[in-house]
This record gives sequence, C-alpha cells and structure tokens, in this order.
Amino acid sequence: MIRGTQICYQPSERRHSQSSSTSGWPRRDFEWDFDEHVLACVLWRALEEVEAGEATATEATGLSRAELLDILSCILPTSFIHGFCMEEWNDAEQGMEEQLLRRLLLKDARPADPKSARFAKIIARRALRDGHLWQELGLVDRSELSRLLATHFPRLAAGNTNNMKWKKYLYHKLCEAEGFSLCVAPSCQECNEFKSCFGSEE
Repeated sequence: MIRGTQICYQPSERRHSQSSSTSGWPRRDFEWDFDEHVLACVLWRALEEVEAGEATATEATGLSRAELLDILSCILPTSFIHGFCMEEWNDAEQGMEEQLLRRLLLKDARPADPKSARFAKIIARRALRDGHLWQELGLVDRSELSRLLATHFPRLAAGNTNNMKWKKYLYHKLCEAEGFSLCVAPSCQECNEFKSCFGSEE
C-alpha cells in the first residue's frame, strides 16, 4: 500500500559500513507486509555474500533462477536487480542435508501456498550457514524468525514448546524424522551443552 511517509528499508544499521552498493538500497513509498520484509532481509544478506564473492544469489538463497528473478522483480526496481549479478546465476545443487531440511519444512508448510514453499527453500539453505538462523536470514532478531515459522510452518513451530534455538530445533526434528540422533545426552537437563541449544540467540 502507498504511504505518505517515505521509508528507506534498512534491516540493520550495521550494514551501512559493510557494503558500498547495499548502502544505496532503494527508497520506497509503501508499507511492507511481513513476508516482503523477510524476503527483503534475505535479499540484503544474499547481496552481501554476492559482493564479498562468497556465493551467487541463487547459491545464497537456495532458490532457482526463475524464483529469484520473480521475487526481485516484485520487490526491487529494475535498476537495482543488476547488483545481484544475474549473469552468474545457476540453479544451485542441493546436498542431502539441505534436501532433508527442505522436506521437513515442506511437510508442515501451509498447503498450496507458494510463499511457504519458497521460504522452505530459503530456510533450508540458510540453515547450512554457521551463524544463528535468524542472523543468516538477515532478520532483525529471533522473534521475527519465530513469527515466520509460526506463519508458514505452524505445526512445526508449535512443537518448539521449550524454546529451543530454531536451528537446533530443526535439526532435532530432522533427526526424529529420520530415526536417528546426533545427541547422546540422556536428557536436555543433564546435558553439558544445554546452553548451546537453549541459550540466548542475541
């Protein structure tokens, strides 16, 4: 929706000093809905990796060329899309771990919702990175990831009753689904790594 106040989308102030072209993120006169906000955060994070030479935009997002171009065309002016170096895009291959994460998410995704399917691909790819999942998605804080998962994967999100860190939780559920466990502790309360799973994500 068109708004009277001009806003500059800026997921995090820290990004001003990290990239020359991302600091010129387009100013837009409209209200972002939450899904658009998340996609913009992901694109911002992907653009940082593209500029650093760490990944192509498709590799950073886990999306196909067609899916990524569709999203970029909806969110950004055409003049800004070139910054994502489209000529380098290839449909990135998935490893087994990513395939299993996608399957886990898609199983509980909202039926017939293409946005949920795309978020499943993005989350599965970004979960392979080392940082907290909300950070690797470029989100403002953990609560935004909680909202995203509750919106698009409600049954899966509802199962995190003990507030486990989201990436830990996804891998925990993946282990359950595949019939194995990477954890040898008899219970979470008796585990020396308790804070690794349940501590702060700030």
